[in-house]
Amino acid sequence: MGNEPTPLRREWSFSLASVVSSSLIGPASDTLGVVEFDPSDSLIATAGIARKIRGYSLSSLLPHDGTVALLDHSRACEFCICTPAKLSSLRWKPGGGGRILGSGDYDGVVMEYDLEKKVPVFERDEHGGRRVWSLDYSTVDPMVGASGSDDGTVQVWDTRCDGVDCVAVVQPSMVRSPVCCVEFNPYGGALVVVGCADRKAYGYDRRKMTEAVMVFEGHAKTVTYVKFVDGGTIVSASTDGSLKMWKAEEGGDGGARAGVVRTYEGHVNGRSFVGLSVWRNGGLIGCGSEDKRVFVYDKRWGEAVWVEEFDRVGSGYGLVSSVCWRQVGEDECTLVAGGSDGVLKVFVGEKKRSF
Repeated sequence: MGNEPTPLRREWSFSLASVVSSSLIGPASDTLGVVEFDPSDSLIATAGIARKIRGYSLSSLLPHDGTVALLDHSRACEFCICTPAKLSSLRWKPGGGGRILGSGDYDGVVMEYDLEKKVPVFERDEHGGRRVWSLDYSTVDPMVGASGSDDGTVQVWDTRCDGVDCVAVVQPSMVRSPVCCVEFNPYGGALVVVGCADRKAYGYDRRKMTEAVMVFEGHAKTVTYVKFVDGGTIVSASTDGSLKMWKAEEGGDGGARAGVVRTYEGHVNGRSFVGLSVWRNGGLIGCGSEDKRVFVYDKRWGEAVWVEEFDRVGSGYGLVSSVCWRQVGEDECTLVAGGSDGVLKVFVGEKKRSF
């Protein structure tokens, strides 16, 4: 009896707070591939295939009268920066006071933008023109970042240096399978996790990124996202239609190993990037779906605790392509999601008092 799983509890209630859209943008021209909160959790940045970085103040997206705010992109955004290529990733630079935003694009270029001056201040083109799927910064040394690309490599770069000698190169797969995601341990640990199209994720020691210290094997298709849940727990997403939670452990022989703790299923994901985000304070995992729905999983159970239709009136192909949690609070939470139709939605959650 002691080994039986605890019953699923739906401890949270969610409601729609705002919808940001535009009648001027066609449904196929502005897929929101990434949504990111700034370090203060008060500003949201979005990007996608429209070659624009848009920034929104969260306070302007949260009405105070209990109604759902219906807003237009052009009026709601605080700033808009036009970029030379379609964007696949964004990341706020730690320690930059919310002023510096890094991006990776379809042309294989990593850039940093100064949001006050609205100009690029750093650029690297190390991926041979192959699409950059993901980038991240070290929280230990925010001047160090990493990018993963279709060229099958992770490039580790230092924004204080312009020379090629300052770049480390990691090739997780022997056949150079595309690298779809990379994340440094946000808690300051040495582990860097990387997800690849070869159905595996890899863990590296950021102090010596010569070869993987552990391999995460268990997905049946491309690993599209990897995110830290805590300092030693990682969740991954795959186009096999599942999320998996892994525990990274030290092995008895001095090595390390990764074991699957739980698998999460219910959302539809067979070919696209649908977003993955973890609200660490509440232990909730958010992801999109190829059936135009938003899913929230509690890390304790493999079944979703909340599912919401993103587009009740839409027809044809569409998906929820990006999600991001606000990393504040304990009994209240905020989840922002973007769709392939360019629509941005803000959901607020509250823990039920009965729990």
